[in-house]
Amino acid sequence: MTQALFLPDIRSGWNVGSFFRTADCLGISQIFLSGVTPRPPHKEISKTALDADIFVPWSYYNNSLECAKILKSRGYVLVAMELTDDAISLDDFVFPERTCLVMGNEITGVSEELLELCDSVVFIPMKGKKQSMNVSIAGSLGMWEMVKQRKM
Repeated sequence: MTQALFLPDIRSGWNVGSFFRTADCLGISQIFLSGVTPRPPHKEISKTALDADIFVPWSYYNNSLECAKILKSRGYVLVAMELTDDAISLDDFVFPERTCLVMGNEITGVSEELLELCDSVVFIPMKGKKQSMNVSIAGSLGMWEMVKQRKM
């Protein structure tokens, strides 16, 4: 499988651990971490990952934009999960074979500079007033849809 996850500037180790655990369950091939995102070994990651941080390959890059450029040079299609004017509903989006799902910071989302490097932007349709969900939950929904389309 050639589906990956990119976590630039995720602040919470618990969120990162949750991403690792879900990625392991769904067979995501690799996680790319950058910026302020904590990386294993890390107490909060370990607590929520339940050893998935040992099983899922990961790489760390200081600079998120450089990481995105490297991923594109490796043939990944970068798909950001973000609320933008041109975002496509997760229900309607067809994930390419070699996709890297890009998640955003818990407060500020995916940066404008990083969005410019992404090939597509998707959003989760929401019915509530808040129009916001925890980043690891949103990422789980995105990863599920991404692998479901490839018949897991």
